[in-house]
Amino acid sequence: MPKYKVNKVPLSVEMRAFTMRPKKASYQELKQECLKKKELFVDEDFPAITASLFASNEPDVKFKWKRPKEIVKDPRFIADGATRTDIQQGELGDCWLLAAIASLTLNTKLLQKVVPPGQEFDDKYAGIFVFQFWKEGTWVEVVVDDFLPTFNGRLVFVHSTDRTEFWSALLEKAYAKLAGSYESLKGGSTSEAMEDFSGGLVETYKTQKAPPNFQSIIQNAVRKEAMLACCIDVRKRQCVEEATEQGLITGHAYSVTGMEEVKVKGQTVTLMRMRNPWGRIEWKGAWSDKSDEWKNVSNAEMKRLDQVDKNDGEFWMSFEDFKTEFSRVEICNIGPEGMDDDDEGYWALTEHESRWVPGSTAGGCRNFARTFWTNPQFHLILSKEDEDPDDKTPGCSFIIALYQMKTRRRARHRNKTIGFSIYELPEKIQSYKGQLPKAFFARHRSSKRSSFINMREICQRFKLKPGHYVIIPSTYKPSIEGRFLLRVFTEKGNPSSDMIEEIGADIPEDPTIPIKKLEEEEDEKFKKTFLQLAGEGQYISATKLRFILNKIAEKDESVKCSFSTFTCRSMVGG
Repeated sequence: MPKYKVNKVPLSVEMRAFTMRPKKASYQELKQECLKKKELFVDEDFPAITASLFASNEPDVKFKWKRPKEIVKDPRFIADGATRTDIQQGELGDCWLLAAIASLTLNTKLLQKVVPPGQEFDDKYAGIFVFQFWKEGTWVEVVVDDFLPTFNGRLVFVHSTDRTEFWSALLEKAYAKLAGSYESLKGGSTSEAMEDFSGGLVETYKTQKAPPNFQSIIQNAVRKEAMLACCIDVRKRQCVEEATEQGLITGHAYSVTGMEEVKVKGQTVTLMRMRNPWGRIEWKGAWSDKSDEWKNVSNAEMKRLDQVDKNDGEFWMSFEDFKTEFSRVEICNIGPEGMDDDDEGYWALTEHESRWVPGSTAGGCRNFARTFWTNPQFHLILSKEDEDPDDKTPGCSFIIALYQMKTRRRARHRNKTIGFSIYELPEKIQSYKGQLPKAFFARHRSSKRSSFINMREICQRFKLKPGHYVIIPSTYKPSIEGRFLLRVFTEKGNPSSDMIEEIGADIPEDPTIPIKKLEEEEDEKFKKTFLQLAGEGQYISATKLRFILNKIAEKDESVKCSFSTFTCRSMVGG
């Protein structure tokens, strides 16, 4: 039985023409050309110059670009496997990237997707290396030469604990090329890096507001080989990257590299294994390397947990301390690219690319009731409830991610404020295939909704009862152009039941479906209420009008005000 499903809907002819670019030579083509000419590759798109390092200000220190064979005698791409302990942060403030790389090494299949194997400094060496990143719904190949910035003969930025190993430094260079410069990697987002390394969906949890089944969510994520990172928010009177009394660093990204249970004196303790990308400075509290708690653990358990007293940046702490000390946890749920063929019970993925067009499908959020219904609409079917014994709330878990894509007609891309709403479809209109009209949203409240934020992606987990739903992605304000990718991960992968599909606005309406009558029904309901209060003379007082209007306002969530008697008196002229 397949473990996942990917529905990729082709772009329209117009959009396909809009996104086409001139084809560039592939990694294999470039490498073969270099080998044929007996030349080392030089990347003209990301040259070994200062502009590739710093886009704004030129540094005071003069770095020297060197190939690995100029740095060490016998360089290796990967020495004894790529592991989380290989990487160490350099002089660039990109701990967020290293936290994502450390998580990447825990998933062999995904690592080989991002860092293709078979690259080495052997007889086939041509000074060229290739990496792959997920961007806007597809995997892109990024080729780089192996010139790396050095100072006094040592790598300046990310490097391996083994000086002869260069995979992590070259991976950082490829990601810097994708971003435009090394400087662009300073102060980035771990969630975006994890997504770019996996094509997964990233959920963010605030530990102090985490759901009751938070531990179960983390355990399931670790079991499914998700990528996890966390950080401590900087509070007032604290500095960024300031060490706390317990040895943790504020405003600093950590990777979660494991979660295990250990029995101590007849009780089970849940432990979290954490890694500081600096490769030093560790937790000093309970279950730290030198803590007394380990005295009550057998040598066999210590070996199973790979627990050693070593200042390498990796440490254990209890789940309770983890929740208390860290402010935010980011979970990147992995899609098909990170799954093995025999994986079962993993996420099922469905995705769809569409766009907001001013005057047509850019209706804005629910506050703009007149145009909201014109946004793209997606039909979601949830059929099977979760089977999580730790979660007592019945329902179907799923994750929605709304990813805004760059509009390539513009030189600079700024994130728009985006979000989405979810509406349940009543049973009598579940088979309706047309665009849901304005009247539907006038009389139905959303079941769930996201926040509206100007981020690259909005991602959130929900749980709803089995049924039919409609997802409405939108910009906050109407008439704003944009392209987007809507992705849905469902807990139960079943190609025949869990799916999304775009509702076509141009599909002829089915005359048997009662939804066409919604507007007429709403008008009749309003008239009936009016006649009940106005009587045969159809005269209404300001007080009664106020009653009617406020009743309507209560049902329409787009109306953010109430009507005063003074306002209604001016309407009726009395």
